[in-house]
Amino acid sequence: MKDHLGLTLSGANDAGLRAYNQAQDEFKCFIGDPAAAVEQAIAASPEMTMAWLFKAWLYLLGTEPAGLAVAREACDMARRLPANARERRHLEAATLLAHGHWYEAGRTLEDLSLDEPRDLLALQAGHQIDFFTGDSRMLRDRMARALPAWQHGSYGFHAVLGMYAFGLEETGDYDAAEKQGRRAVELEPRDSWAWHSVAHVQEMKNQPEAGIEWLQPNSAVWSNGSFLAVHNWWHLALFHLEVGQTEEVLRLYDQSIGGPGSSVVLDMLDASAMLWRLQLRGVDVGDRWQPLAERWHAVLVPGLYAFNDMHAMMAYAGAGRDAEQQAMLEAQREALQRDDDNAVFTREVGLPVAQAIRAFAARDFARSAQLLRAIRSRASRFGGSHAQRDVIDLTLLEAAQRGGQEALASALAFERLCLRPRSSTVRPLALAA
Repeated sequence: MKDHLGLTLSGANDAGLRAYNQAQDEFKCFIGDPAAAVEQAIAASPEMTMAWLFKAWLYLLGTEPAGLAVAREACDMARRLPANARERRHLEAATLLAHGHWYEAGRTLEDLSLDEPRDLLALQAGHQIDFFTGDSRMLRDRMARALPAWQHGSYGFHAVLGMYAFGLEETGDYDAAEKQGRRAVELEPRDSWAWHSVAHVQEMKNQPEAGIEWLQPNSAVWSNGSFLAVHNWWHLALFHLEVGQTEEVLRLYDQSIGGPGSSVVLDMLDASAMLWRLQLRGVDVGDRWQPLAERWHAVLVPGLYAFNDMHAMMAYAGAGRDAEQQAMLEAQREALQRDDDNAVFTREVGLPVAQAIRAFAARDFARSAQLLRAIRSRASRFGGSHAQRDVIDLTLLEAAQRGGQEALASALAFERLCLRPRSSTVRPLALAA
């Protein structure tokens, strides 16, 4: 049997195929509950190899610590079933990622996409791996290579355009990125990733008013049933923060980012990043750190993925939870001894940035600045987007200012003002200099 894209699915029956196609429908837009649809596919068609592999990808790409065991079990189940060449490559890539080998998993999917450019799941999984490893060029080029195989209006074309838009943005081609992202949204208004791609363009071009205009009036479209909704609310809050509307940022935090109490790791990343940015500006965030730190403590296994560790450390530092901060650093030092790729992420960026956050919270601003200066130019190596990693530069600027390093603070302010001429964060500092 074949799916929406004409790809053969080993072991599928009619009911399993319907549920599998529903999972694809939802995942390509980041809406609904594709994990539930995949479970329906497995229940209806337990020998459907790609259903098990789809399940593995869903549990891997959320970076949830508890998801690793589920993903490994799904890979083990798929390994026992008949598979065609495409499915065997999915199995190889998912197995690699389930054991922490991000780069090899991404290359395996890259090779798969060379032969099967219309395998949308392979493109989406590869794109997310490129994001989690900070590989901006592959975020763009993985999609550029596949585009000739896609026709306007074909199933899933909008998702390829939306991913291509994000890759163009991360490589600095902002006009082309915005064009492709808007085109994707026109084709499929529910495409959460495409909405997000255009928001990134406006963030990087320092156009907060345009960003608010893009997201605010359309929030009912991009947030409805979307598991990327918190992240897009975070982008809207960033735009309000850039123009100094901190009360609105706090309102958005309480209503849609951290206040609802999500324990999903990707949602908690946004909550930590927003509270930290507010605190850097001297905004009183009240008691918001404590419940967030509790949620991190309940689900995080420190030392598994350095980018997550950084954001958990923000919550622990903001809440003044010294024991968790110490445990984090110890777990990261243990992670350095493993042979997976997170050892590289942690060594290159993760451990020093966690140490810098702890030092900042302890008011050791000189040490915080020293650590951040050493890693800021290579911070992409532990994943995330330019917009997310900007918190490192913001922390460095504030550490220099609070630590009395006036020359460094002034230089960083002017540097930032060249890229963000509308920035309410640094304009007063630059003018004072």
